[in-house]
Amino acid sequence: MTQDLDIQHLQQWIGRSEEAADHVTPALIGRFRAALGLGGSAPEAGAPAPRLIHFCLCQPAAAMTDLGRDGHPARGGFLPDVPLPRRMWASSDIRFSGDIRIGEAVTRRSTVADVQLKQGRTGPLCFVTVEHEVAGEGGGLVKDRQTLVYRSDEAKAPAQSAEPAPQGSATGAVMPTPTLLFRYSALTFNGHRIHYDHDYARDVEGYPGLVVHGPLQATLLFHFAASLRNGREPSSFRFRSLSPLFDGQEFALHAEERPGAELKLWTALPGGPYAMWAEAGWD
Repeated sequence: MTQDLDIQHLQQWIGRSEEAADHVTPALIGRFRAALGLGGSAPEAGAPAPRLIHFCLCQPAAAMTDLGRDGHPARGGFLPDVPLPRRMWASSDIRFSGDIRIGEAVTRRSTVADVQLKQGRTGPLCFVTVEHEVAGEGGGLVKDRQTLVYRSDEAKAPAQSAEPAPQGSATGAVMPTPTLLFRYSALTFNGHRIHYDHDYARDVEGYPGLVVHGPLQATLLFHFAASLRNGREPSSFRFRSLSPLFDGQEFALHAEERPGAELKLWTALPGGPYAMWAEAGWD
């Protein structure tokens, strides 16, 4: 498969941009809070929208005929046509400037920043980095540098390390039911079948169950961090996916203070390895 990856061809996508628009409706905010158990008062126009709501905004709405076998939009449009069928969200580095507000129109400008080919333990890996800027009409801005990773069909699902993650000084428990995964897929208009189609996840991609979304874990960690700071949301947040979590297996949110105004955060099964690592910072 490595010989089929023409990195020079794929790097022609670097610099390609697209724009999209959306609206931060009170209904979306209500569904977001309900799905994630955030609570709060009824959404009112002009109030700050919860951060990481941008994962739910300006999402591509490809026609059913334009989807690949995994439920994602077929490759070769805005994103490079990487000839590796399995795609995952590997990491994000996010900065917030002001707040996007409920009721606002928002725009998102996305640019392919980098395309790199590496050889991993499970075979060839292609990393595509996309820089998103999501702007509200009132001046709120989110800058999110996301990295996607593509891997081959021949590779088995990533194995979990045997080394257990430590216990944080603050913890919270999450049960990832199929209903929660479905609701988050719906909020983000994410058709990736590993999150709701058990037969596909098991028989095609080799997972033992439905996969818990990376951005769902990140959003839970982000708002867990805010809860530990009296509701004050972080102004910076970065995360990296390390190993998968599956439906029906309760996992924990962990937090540990770091020097300065930062929290180290992670998700893990009881006695399991790190599933996601994150850092939250406050200005």
